[in-house]
Amino acid sequence: MRKLSFSIVGSGWRAMFYVRAARRFPEYFQLKNVLCRSVEKAIALRAEGIPAVLTEAEIDAERPDFIVVAVEKGANFAVTKRWLEKGYPVLAETPAGCEIGELEELWRLRLSGAKLAVAEQYFRYPLIAAGLREVNSGKIGEPDCVTLSLCHDYHAASVIRRMLMLEKGRLHDFSVVGKVVEYPVERTDSRYGPITDGSVQQSGRVMAELDFDNGKRAFYDFDGIQYHTFIRGRHIDLRGTAGQWMDTAVRYSDNTHTPRLIKLRAQAIPGYEHMMTPELQGIGGQWSPFVHMENAQDDYAVSTLMADMADFIYLGREGYPLREALEDAYTWLLLGKALEEPGKVICSGKRPWSE
Repeated sequence: MRKLSFSIVGSGWRAMFYVRAARRFPEYFQLKNVLCRSVEKAIALRAEGIPAVLTEAEIDAERPDFIVVAVEKGANFAVTKRWLEKGYPVLAETPAGCEIGELEELWRLRLSGAKLAVAEQYFRYPLIAAGLREVNSGKIGEPDCVTLSLCHDYHAASVIRRMLMLEKGRLHDFSVVGKVVEYPVERTDSRYGPITDGSVQQSGRVMAELDFDNGKRAFYDFDGIQYHTFIRGRHIDLRGTAGQWMDTAVRYSDNTHTPRLIKLRAQAIPGYEHMMTPELQGIGGQWSPFVHMENAQDDYAVSTLMADMADFIYLGREGYPLREALEDAYTWLLLGKALEEPGKVICSGKRPWSE
């Protein structure tokens, strides 16, 4: 694998995943610098040994192989477009854009030769990737319906498409209908550690149905608190003609019509074995909600997406095709429309990246 240099635009929580990747794999990645918006943040990062800068000129002076854009969601498109137009390959955080016009503009830039990749990580989680390998091998037959309570919005769209094998060939038209229901729930955890004061918050649970033009269907059920809680689980239920993937178990009927059971374990994704960490080796005995498991899989997934940039920059091979990234963001936008008008069926329309 060719060693790559990169700079990060943004200095928040997501940016640190890329900093950790560079520290974990110095033989593959060289972090040139991190662009901060404030002197205070730059000073804080420098105190941690992170090369923080305050101007774009300082990034340009280093001429990194690619730019990571890790800014807040609403600014993602504008910042990504700016660095693409400066001539850099870009690995942008999700979502690719927050409006349909932004997605169309990114596709236009691609057709004009811009090199844009999007860092969608969930299908690269070792446990999810292990399940997808069993599905793609034909174990459960043709997958036709999934109930997903695992991740939100564009992340869920990406996983749903892969579970239903909808990324094969053309992208499918679809309809979506949904609603949000709020429930009180005790707070037990957060991005920054456990919460033990017994406080209760109102939390919005999104429930939606997506119907695809080939007859396949997805039921999306997710509450944002599921990312950081010890009292709400996350679940997968993918059904096919010959079996079912339920959380960490795959049940199926083999070619002798004998029932079989596979317990999923975190395994290195083929081609990324060198990035597997000891922390991930034992994951898989339960569908654990604990943050250390989430972060370990996230770190691994982000590292693999960074590794993809070498083939993308020099060979034009995409690990997560941009057309899929745009489709996942588009699905999220249509879901948002459906939630604004509960019960109304929202249908996909023509989009330039779909063929």
